Amino acid sequence: MTAGMGRSQKRVLSALAVAASWSVVFVGAAQPAAAAGVQSKQWYLSALQAEEMWKFAAGEGVKIAVIDSGVNPSTASLKGQVLQGMDATGAPGEETDDYDGHGTTMAELIAGTGKGGGLKGLAPGAKIIPLRVSDTAFQKKHSVNANETADAIRAAADSDAKIISMSVSSEFSTPREREAAKYAESQGKIFFASVGNNAESDNKDHYPASYPQVVGVASADQSGKVSKYSQNGNSVNIAAPGDSIPYWCDNSFQSYCDGDGGTSAATAIASASAALVWSAHPDWTANQVLNVLFDTAGRDWEKGTLSKYLGHGLIRPAMNILKGKGDPGDPDISPLTEERTGGSPASPAPNSTPSAPASQQPAENGEADKVDETVAAGDSEAAASDGGVPLGLIVGGIAGVAVLGAVAFAVVRRRGAA
Repeated sequence: MTAGMGRSQKRVLSALAVAASWSVVFVGAAQPAAAAGVQSKQWYLSALQAEEMWKFAAGEGVKIAVIDSGVNPSTASLKGQVLQGMDATGAPGEETDDYDGHGTTMAELIAGTGKGGGLKGLAPGAKIIPLRVSDTAFQKKHSVNANETADAIRAAADSDAKIISMSVSSEFSTPREREAAKYAESQGKIFFASVGNNAESDNKDHYPASYPQVVGVASADQSGKVSKYSQNGNSVNIAAPGDSIPYWCDNSFQSYCDGDGGTSAATAIASASAALVWSAHPDWTANQVLNVLFDTAGRDWEKGTLSKYLGHGLIRPAMNILKGKGDPGDPDISPLTEERTGGSPASPAPNSTPSAPASQQPAENGEADKVDETVAAGDSEAAASDGGVPLGLIVGGIAGVAVLGAVAFAVVRRRGAA
């Protein structure tokens, strides 16, 4: 039995039931003026209603552990955003020595301030705890700790980060890494990991995304279609933007390159989405935050049924932050395994900017609050309960992977298989 097959949710394996869409929250909502430079290419910020969400929650009080190639805290967008972390490689250097720019890109996508024309994070109020691990190229140059990923996951679980974001993956699983993922769950963390970018070749399960306690993140494009390269299967729990997202070209940090961020960027954006919801509800547990993200995901199939391409659907934190939607459910039951977890409720964020009080939250707006959630499985009652005309920006759905050939994909840069 492959990892994830024991999960009790039904999965939609048919390619005819994997449609979804990005939708703007309010009809006629004014969009921010196009930013200059690299920020003008961050198309998903307007699609996800980032500017509107930031009026109420920006990730304040939430720390995110980024397990990657290291994080450079000196880029204009990350100054003041990076806390002390750990180097797990055992090789020369520290967690702030990013050897190829990948980890710094992920950190900026999560919590970048956008200063100096850099990438703007989806949760600019959050803070980053960097944990450095190696990739294949790094390993060819240095002798590294054989248990570095497991050690990094455990260190993240023992830190005061609420969220773990890991955009590095491998097709190989180890007992120590598996136990580390379980440990992270027991410590009350949400652990997001990329499912991989090899759908067109072997499409093998990748780890840690395929562990039952980890949220596997797939990549989607501007129209809500699963990215052609995004791996599919039982490890996919949710999808986030991944196509056409800039990244640091290399470790010189002189310029950004155009291309696809892949499931790496999607994982960072999913992590930032969780930070937004958690900062709005600091007394929630990891299970409740994750329940709401799953519950409010954009899809046109039956709620509670998972697509092997997009999981629960396209991540949409604005549905909770701007409209108060989403059922947090039982604080002690994992929506991933449906088992009781050992994590204790999250404590309110200390010394953070408080979330907007209920009186300042946007009021629900009748028909304007409805979203298009056509039920592919034919559940007309469920469709009627939350159906209606798509709002503002709804940029299509998909009928299946087979029809994606018409879309041009130029995956300029992928980090390993994630």
